[in-house]
Amino acid sequence: MLIVHHLETSRSQRILWLLEELGVPYELRVYKRNPATRLAPAELKKVHPLGKSPVVTDGGETIAESGAIIEYLVERYGAEAQGDLAHLQPGPGTPEFRQCRYWMHYAEGSLMNWLVMKLVFVTIPKQPMPFFARPVARALCGSVQQKLIDPNLKAATEFMEDHLSRHRWFAGPNLTMADFQMSFAVEALLSRSAGDAPAPRLEDYLARIRSRPAYQRAEQKGGPVIMAS
Repeated sequence: MLIVHHLETSRSQRILWLLEELGVPYELRVYKRNPATRLAPAELKKVHPLGKSPVVTDGGETIAESGAIIEYLVERYGAEAQGDLAHLQPGPGTPEFRQCRYWMHYAEGSLMNWLVMKLVFVTIPKQPMPFFARPVARALCGSVQQKLIDPNLKAATEFMEDHLSRHRWFAGPNLTMADFQMSFAVEALLSRSAGDAPAPRLEDYLARIRSRPAYQRAEQKGGPVIMAS
């Protein structure tokens, strides 16, 4: 039996979406974050040594990392997919295959780094600290965001906006693995002001994803995608 070990408000939401699209039966085990630290609970280390989510178990297999899980699920369960799921894994050597591979890596290799930094530097001034330290923390974190993080998020937003002006989905005209991998990053980007850059195409892209019945079922089962700030 396929089991999804799902941490609330985390990247594993995209795994639930993919499984709902494919119609694959699975057991959902939900893990709550520590209310003080917002970190994953220690129980997840019983599933995988790093104690991170997403992670799935399928028979004797344990698979971690979003990209690896998505590839595994598409290879194992997506061969008979039809309709707009028929191109989840584009044919090798095609332009769509190269685009799919690029965006599968871009989501975590480039974009999420800046989004995590944004979350950290927004959160630090809100943490308990001596009253005299708070203005210093606020000023320092604000400066890092203004000079480093926000310009990179703005560049990323403009880059994706330009790409989506020429492509309906990230790899081309069809829904692919890349869209499942990118979905969480796009949600996070738009929730954190998109680097102060206009993002109408990203907003339209996310609206199309969120309108899909499978996405809605995944959210009903797994809870909100993005952690409330």
